[in-house]
Amino acid sequence: MGQEMIHEYLPRLKQRYKPQVTIVNGENATLVGKGITKKIYKGLLQDGADVVTMGNHTWDNQEILDFIDQTHKLVRPANFPEGTPGRGFTVVNVNQQKLAVINLQGRVFLNDLDDPFRKADALLTELLKQTDYIFIDFHAETTSEKMAFARYVDGRASAVVGTHTHVQTSDARILPQGTAYLTDAGMTGPYDGVLGTKYEKVIQRFLTQRPVRFEVETDGGGQLDGCVVDLSDKSGRARQIKSFQINPDHPFMND
Repeated sequence: MGQEMIHEYLPRLKQRYKPQVTIVNGENATLVGKGITKKIYKGLLQDGADVVTMGNHTWDNQEILDFIDQTHKLVRPANFPEGTPGRGFTVVNVNQQKLAVINLQGRVFLNDLDDPFRKADALLTELLKQTDYIFIDFHAETTSEKMAFARYVDGRASAVVGTHTHVQTSDARILPQGTAYLTDAGMTGPYDGVLGTKYEKVIQRFLTQRPVRFEVETDGGGQLDGCVVDLSDKSGRARQIKSFQINPDHPFMND
């Protein structure tokens, strides 16, 4: 359902907002809800994505190992250990400018990867020599870690947008030093489930406290969440960040 929502609405969103770069988090893009395949990755690019970021489910579909080293448009968390396949950032040419896109993963309630704060220091030191425009997808569980990270890189990154928790937050803002921030961009997929899975299974898990095989919700409507960031054409600072939702309660309206 998430792929269907991207296919239907991403071209329409691009027509409305006319972004110069479109970034899609694709770590849960498969039909079973975890990982990504080469076919799905190419489909996201065909539908209008310029960069696809990942997260803690990067390796859940082993097919990614067949192509992740052959593309510069797919980035996995940069704070995986040295020697991990793939790349943690990419640089996109935008007219006469360059935009660096970094993917980092938090450590609270997730696998204990390398320190994303210090990894950001190292990446920003190098990338700021190339460009003032830097976008960070910070894939993390807790709002506190996301907020703390954004404050840590405020003024050094153009935008920090959180992913992973599947529910869009309402705190889009520009931080004091010019970094656009949103704790979580939300999710693209089933609207009637719980984080994309059948709610009956989730309720059963809470009632019994026993393991339950979760199933992706395939009935009902879909949703597509995200945000649009406007950056100054004279500096790397953000001028505006605006979130959006498309779902049965917030239908897409043509201008």
